[in-house]
Amino acid sequence: MKARLALGATAAALVLAACSHNVGTTEAQTGGQPVLPDPIQYLFPPMKIATPVGWKAGEAPTAPPGFVVTAFASGLKGPRNILPLANGDVLAVESGGPGTENVLRPKNIIYGMVIGKAHSPVKPGNRVVLLRDSNGDGKADQQAVLIDKLNSPFGITMVGNTLYVAETDRVMRYPFTVGQTRIAGPASLVTELPGGPVNHHWTKSLTASPDGSKLYVGIGSNSNIVERGIGAEYQRAQIWEVDPVTGASRPFATGLRNPNGLTFQPATGQLWTVVNERDEIGNNLVPDYMTSVREGAFYGWPWSYYGQHVDIRVKPERPDMVAKAIPADYALGAHVAALGLAFNSFPAFPAHYANGAFIGEHGSWDRNVPSGYQVAFVPFAGGKPAGKVETFLTGFLGKDGHTRGRPVSVAFDRGGALLVADDVGNVIWRVTPSAAARTVSAVR
Repeated sequence: MKARLALGATAAALVLAACSHNVGTTEAQTGGQPVLPDPIQYLFPPMKIATPVGWKAGEAPTAPPGFVVTAFASGLKGPRNILPLANGDVLAVESGGPGTENVLRPKNIIYGMVIGKAHSPVKPGNRVVLLRDSNGDGKADQQAVLIDKLNSPFGITMVGNTLYVAETDRVMRYPFTVGQTRIAGPASLVTELPGGPVNHHWTKSLTASPDGSKLYVGIGSNSNIVERGIGAEYQRAQIWEVDPVTGASRPFATGLRNPNGLTFQPATGQLWTVVNERDEIGNNLVPDYMTSVREGAFYGWPWSYYGQHVDIRVKPERPDMVAKAIPADYALGAHVAALGLAFNSFPAFPAHYANGAFIGEHGSWDRNVPSGYQVAFVPFAGGKPAGKVETFLTGFLGKDGHTRGRPVSVAFDRGGALLVADDVGNVIWRVTPSAAARTVSAVR
């Protein structure tokens, strides 16, 4: 025990020493043309995570003037993803990681100590829960466990009367009709996914094409920058296209370190994703990003970042792969940990938010000054980002440095309210315009 405490104290001192470099602001590292500073090599990189304390009675995140934030459902067990249904029901995926990380370097011990502080003390449910607001007051008054005892589920989508759930190592299909509160029929396997025994990025995002003919699965890398060897990255750091009938799959796009929030933009039918980029080369490197996903494109990981910026840590070098790498569409800032993405195609919100992107940012750990811990907004025009990133929902990180919650996935319900999964607060938040804002929005 004394040795462990001594190790922790020494590491903490090294972390603090490292934290003085390259802090600055993330504003320059956002937008379509981010300014990227020089990388910094660390013995121990900056590591800072806020201690979770949860929300007190009466507390809620803060939205811009003209919006109201209420708890749609609370007392959940690690809600990470949400799927609103056509009848007003909402499916919540409660999940936690499989805990299969191993210690490759002394710094991995410190990583475990730091990141272990970030999670809610509530044990994740690892299930899909159906939430129903039976009286239309904006709060779920009924809960039913739809699917139980899953292996770190995350992605969820529905096509017709079939529900698809991406666990960390497979995609399963379930017969399900909107309105049901339980699944009677048997589940069946669609396809296996890269999983353990070591499973670094375990969240497997999932969406269906607008016509339902294909599924798309985000599969994160198995390391930061191939420190486990390139063999551990087989079929990872990519987005798969999957035939939901046969389970046949192919790489749709590659070089994406940890793609999440897969969603099709309603106005254009284009697939988009948010991606968590690499760590350990600076407070302001590398920006996490949002991008349209081009079929057959390579986005650089692990050999380069944000296009063709070479990561000199990766050996052997692959200039041929760097030459193929394309940049993302829009940088969100370094280490914000973007996990959720939703486009607003509803008329309820004011005109400023029409067709724009809402991003759930889980929050940094590899940065001296915290970043993320918010729902961000990026305005769109003509199917492309058209303005600076804005803070939409905040208050998750308190002035005392503690986290009340951490946003993950975002989605719009059938009435155009924004739902936000908060896996530390164990809440699903519902954001709606006030009566005055709805009146203005109705005449736009």
